[in-house]
Amino acid sequence: MRTIFSPLHARHGGNVELTATGVVPAFEKPERAEIIRARVEAVKLGPIEPPTAQDLALARRVHAPDFIDFLPKVYPMWLEAGRTGTAMPFTWPTRGLRGDVPPRFIDGLLGYYSFDAGANFVAGTWDAIRSSYDVALTAADLVADGAHAAFALCRPPGHHAGRAFMGGYCYINNAACAVQRLLDAGAKRVSVLDVDYHHGNGTQEIFWHRADVQVANLHADPMVEYPYFLGHADEVGAGPGEGFNLNYPMPFGTAWDRFGEALDQACRKVADYGPDAIVVSLGVDTFETDPISKFKLKSEDYPKIGARIAALKRPTLFVQEGGYAVAEIGVNAVGVLTGYEGA
Repeated sequence: MRTIFSPLHARHGGNVELTATGVVPAFEKPERAEIIRARVEAVKLGPIEPPTAQDLALARRVHAPDFIDFLPKVYPMWLEAGRTGTAMPFTWPTRGLRGDVPPRFIDGLLGYYSFDAGANFVAGTWDAIRSSYDVALTAADLVADGAHAAFALCRPPGHHAGRAFMGGYCYINNAACAVQRLLDAGAKRVSVLDVDYHHGNGTQEIFWHRADVQVANLHADPMVEYPYFLGHADEVGAGPGEGFNLNYPMPFGTAWDRFGEALDQACRKVADYGPDAIVVSLGVDTFETDPISKFKLKSEDYPKIGARIAALKRPTLFVQEGGYAVAEIGVNAVGVLTGYEGA
C-alpha cells in the first residue's frame, strides 16, 4: 500500500486550544503524523511518497468558496490586528444571532467560520492545511487509477469541517474532498466509513442531501460526548440523501465486542449500497488510553478493523483523522492498514 505524506504538516505546531478545563497545548500535534510515518516505514507497508500540488477548485465545490478563501487570510489578519501567538475564536453566531452577515474583523470572522475553539491558527497553519488537502487528493488519484488501497497520512485532520465551518482540529474536510475526486474520476457511488471516536459531523453535513455518497459513522454517543450536536441514530439524511446517512453512537467504555458488532453492521450496509470505492476516515482515538476519549479498544483490535473493511472487496482510501495517545498512534493506525493488507 502506498502512503502519501507531506512534511509541511509540521508547520502547524506549538498552538493551543480551549478545552473544558482551560487553554492547553493542542492535543493535535506534529508528533502524531511523524510517529505514524515511522511505523509505516518500520513495517514496510509500502513506499512513502510526497503529494502533488492540487488546485483548490475542488475544495471550493465541497466547501463554501468564501470559507476556503478565508483560511489563508486568518493569520495575516491576526497579525494585522496586532496579535501574536495562537489565533482562536471566542464568540459564535448561535441561536437568536445573525449568521448571514460575515463580520469584517478577525475575531468575528473566526467565530463566523467555526463551531468551537479547537481549529486554531499559527503562522504555518495554512501551509499544513493546504498540504493535507494535497495529500488526500493525491492518494485518491491512486485509488481512482486502479490501486486496491492507499493511505493519505493527512494532518491536520478533516472530518469535523463542514461546508462553511471549521472545528475539532479540522479545516478542509480531506475525506469529503477525496470522495468528490473519486466521483469526478468516474465512481457512481462512494461510501464513507468513519471509525473515529468522535462523530464526523462535517462529513455528514456535506453529504446530507446526496444519494451518491453513503456516510456511516461509528462514534461516541453525542448525548455525552463531543461534538454533542450531531451524530444521533435518527439522523438518516434528507431529500435525495434520505437513508444514506448511518450513525452508530456507542457509550463510554465501549470495547471491541460492541465496536466490532457496530462495524459489522455498518459494513453490511456498505455492501448493500454497493459503492465503487470506500473512503475510511481513520481515527484511532478509540484506543483505551487516548487522553481525550473514553472507548476501550486495544492495539490488537485495530487489525480486525482493517480485515473487516478488506472483506468488502472494494477499492479503499484510508484518510488519517484523530488519535491522540501519541506513543501508540503508529501501532494502531498502521495496524488497521496491515490488517487490511493481510486479509
